[in-house]
Amino acid sequence: MSELRWQKSSFSDTDDGSHCLEIAHGEVDFRHLRESDDPDVIITTTTAKLRAFILGAKAGEFDHLI
Repeated sequence: MSELRWQKSSFSDTDDGSHCLEIAHGEVDFRHLRESDDPDVIITTTTAKLRAFILGAKAGEFDHLI
């Protein structure tokens, strides 16, 4: 994996910055996600799958899990 440029969510914890979701654009159509407090664990997915997940979360499809 080439060097990734990570971007923090604007909704991240602003106190100490240790509770941040970060995303990076990878090669071709891949997106990478990680937690700032555990940067060695990276989830990789496609743009389409990430978009579907975000739209589902916005629509409340996962609310029963929290």
